[in-house]
Amino acid sequence: MDNPVKPRILRHMKHDSDILIVGGGLNGPAQALALAQAGFTVTVIDALPRAAQQSDNFDGRAYALALASKRLLDRIGIWDHVAGNAQPMLDIKVSDGRAGEGPLSPFFLHFDHNELEEGPMGYMLEDRFLRRALADAMTAEPRITVMDGTKVVAQDTGPAGVTLHLDTGATLTGKLLIGADGRKSGTAERAGIKRSGWDYGQTALVCAISHELPNNGVAHQFFMPPGPLAILPLPGNMSSIVWSETHENAAAIHGLSDEDYMQVLRPRFGDFLGKIDLAGQRFTYPLNLTLADRFTAERLVLVGDAAHGMHPIAGQGLNAGLRDIGALTQVLSDAKQRGEDIASELVLDRYQEWRRFDTASLALSTDLTNKLFSNDNPLLRFARDLGMGAVNAMPGLRRGFMREAAGLTGDLPDLMR
Repeated sequence: MDNPVKPRILRHMKHDSDILIVGGGLNGPAQALALAQAGFTVTVIDALPRAAQQSDNFDGRAYALALASKRLLDRIGIWDHVAGNAQPMLDIKVSDGRAGEGPLSPFFLHFDHNELEEGPMGYMLEDRFLRRALADAMTAEPRITVMDGTKVVAQDTGPAGVTLHLDTGATLTGKLLIGADGRKSGTAERAGIKRSGWDYGQTALVCAISHELPNNGVAHQFFMPPGPLAILPLPGNMSSIVWSETHENAAAIHGLSDEDYMQVLRPRFGDFLGKIDLAGQRFTYPLNLTLADRFTAERLVLVGDAAHGMHPIAGQGLNAGLRDIGALTQVLSDAKQRGEDIASELVLDRYQEWRRFDTASLALSTDLTNKLFSNDNPLLRFARDLGMGAVNAMPGLRRGFMREAAGLTGDLPDLMR
């Protein structure tokens, strides 16, 4: 039975905001906007200055947003500001082969958006457009306060609320603390939440390329023994590249000059889009699986990479975070309408039960796919190629995979319906 003193303490305690969010990347601002629209006051604490997060220059970073994620961004007022810079993903083609040799099997997967009545399976959107739109929307929302260039050095939670101690010497209080501060979440660490996972022995090489021929909105996933190569369409004759190699190979390739880098990429890429050239900067990201052992603690909840980080093989990292945001917003809004303490264990458990199994299943499925395809074992190659051929030949099964890729399966939050 709940302690009857708790609601009375909360009712008379003055908080700076209803909810405090640590992390100002993408998930934190999206969560803040969703909660503000639900009537909560929110403070976002971002360790980076806003200027460091904002840039008008093209740098090649982009995200594959599932259709369900596009719906959430629309509902929180972001999509209209970025739609003109988004590239619909009309088709997805998946094949298996080796660098310089192309596909080694006649079996492949082809997902055609015309088989979905809802429209494109997803959209490609550059980081610079999404990040700026989220920041501008927070500035325009009176229920949101942003404290950038500020670090949290300690946090205290108790029956009366949560208190954050900042590196400026100031303190902030709220009813609930949300950690949206990435895979190395300080919020989770300070709460004693441990993580499970492993390293993939792979590093993702990320860049953008320009090409002679139009991409026609087609995304390609080419599986090679060291790791997958994703070619994702951007507006115009541009594509985003996410290319996985072993740590050693990736370090050597990343250390090359731009021209030598392209000499390594070109045989992997092929010539189906004509001549290709590097556009923008180059990035690397070590790949690992990391899951928080729990998504909640006393008056605390984790979203996005702070809760789960997975292989980018299916492009679901940001999409999984946005689904967290939709679910948590719905749970907290419902609790508020019922007159419940939004940060009670009972309320937060609803979020954890909703999201933990789903994210663990997604992380393990991406892990299995990576292990199945990132090798040159002839028996496994034969099995996976037959599997792709079977899925491609069965319209019902193929459509199910497409709906999964579009984020339309499972228990969707209202913001994604």
